[in-house]
Amino acid sequence: MTAPAAIREKHDGAMGAHGNVRLWLRLLTCATVIEKRIKRRFADRFGVTLPRFDVMAALDRHPEGMTMGQLSQALLVSNGNVTGVVQTLARDRYVSIAPSPTDGRASIVRLTQQGRECFAGLADAHHDWIDAMLAGLSRDQRTALYDLLGALKHSLAADTGKEEA
Repeated sequence: MTAPAAIREKHDGAMGAHGNVRLWLRLLTCATVIEKRIKRRFADRFGVTLPRFDVMAALDRHPEGMTMGQLSQALLVSNGNVTGVVQTLARDRYVSIAPSPTDGRASIVRLTQQGRECFAGLADAHHDWIDAMLAGLSRDQRTALYDLLGALKHSLAADTGKEEA
């Protein structure tokens, strides 16, 4: 057995050659299918985009409000992406935008009462859809998957991104 083959066997184990890539592709496929279904259902049933839902969800978790910078950091998107979504939500009266009392350059975005009510309905539907998509897994399988994804999250955090020489 050549050295590269031995290394592959050590890393891939029972999954065969390129097992880690196959695993990543399976994770990506599952995440993509779930995201596409959620996007389509929000659009079809509520006329809402997933980015609007994501902004409202972040604001729901922070009733004191968030700056645009905090929102973009929480959602891992650019300030420009957040600004457009927030402006649309403000136009529809789902959020309010007020100057920050501590930083004249920043604005604080908060859900309005109408926004909280709208988000509550969206969140209920979202939970139901996720429950339905995961219904084919037993409770033990969901727990195991959650634990394994937690281990993956720690592995990703430990990866420095530096290539080995």
